[in-house]
Amino acid sequence: MSRQPLRVLAIGAHPDDLEFQCSGTLAKYAARGDTVFMAVVTNGDIGSATHTMEEIGAIRKQEALDSAALIGAELIWMDYHDEFFFYNEESRRRMIEVIRMAEPDVVLSHWTEDYHPDHSLSGMAARDARIMTAVPLIVTASAHLKKIPTHFFYDTLAGVNFTPEVYVDVTETFATKQQMLACHKSQTAWISDIFEGRSIAQMMEIQSAFRGMQAGVRYAEGFRALETFPRARDYSLLPLE
Repeated sequence: MSRQPLRVLAIGAHPDDLEFQCSGTLAKYAARGDTVFMAVVTNGDIGSATHTMEEIGAIRKQEALDSAALIGAELIWMDYHDEFFFYNEESRRRMIEVIRMAEPDVVLSHWTEDYHPDHSLSGMAARDARIMTAVPLIVTASAHLKKIPTHFFYDTLAGVNFTPEVYVDVTETFATKQQMLACHKSQTAWISDIFEGRSIAQMMEIQSAFRGMQAGVRYAEGFRALETFPRARDYSLLPLE
């Protein structure tokens, strides 16, 4: 029996977060014919020591578009200011609308205990919006969903405070993951300055290789199922093959 294509929505706080943590998995989804959406919550408008906020915001949007194009994903640009995403009624409604617009079978988001508040709060917003997307009396531009999506959390930076329940082998798509992250050229010097000379590409490869060692493959990405009721541990919705 043939498999029905999935609709997959990955939500990242900043341009390059999805590339770092789950783009190997997104590339696997896309390669097998699933529809992939990459939602970016903030516009990255403080990610430079040389450009104005307007300039770097525009640069980072184009970088995100270039990255998404490599796997044929659709970019959803939420356009909140970098470092200043707050979880409130407005942002909850916006998250509900983004999920409804994508109509996903699967949502991937930040873990709610990551090092950066934009990461943690966007993960909380995505988690909490899940059931609300199916509530008709919560009105947004898109119609309410008929089916509540399954939610997985992806890894944290350096894996701190995160123990994967399941691993996706991304060895075959690791080159694509590297290419997607490399689209974010504006962040090379910025990340090096912020993280004491560490390269974003090197950090990503080390973490992918470490998760791969845990999983018994060369490169892997780690995930956890949503921890709140109703908890859906249908790992078959991840591209494990």
